Amino acid sequence: MNKGELVDKVAERASVTKKQADAVITAIIDTIMESVSAGEKVTLVGFGSFEPRKRKEREGRNPKTGDKMIIPENDGSCLFRWQAVLKEKSGSEGRTRRRRGRVNPPWG
Repeated sequence: MNKGELVDKVAERASVTKKQADAVITAIIDTIMESVSAGEKVTLVGFGSFEPRKRKEREGRNPKTGDKMIIPENDGSCLFRWQAVLKEKSGSEGRTRRRRGRVNPPWG
């Protein structure tokens, strides 16, 4: 699902116009991005949490040449953790360990 499809569904469920739904969704996304980039953790109960993550400088390889290179420190990463309620609704079964997913936000 992309943002346009999300706007359509939210507008239908909330009985508002698509323009209103788009404004609310955009405001939510912007607020989360601003908070995480300011170093704050954002928790949406029943959904999950977004946490800022800083990656240390590390050694890597150039994928084209294979040469060693230093990958600089990066503070633009964001960690998203599902909450158990969402995990159950998604139908992911058989895993007892919590999986962590990294999301690279558009501002980083």
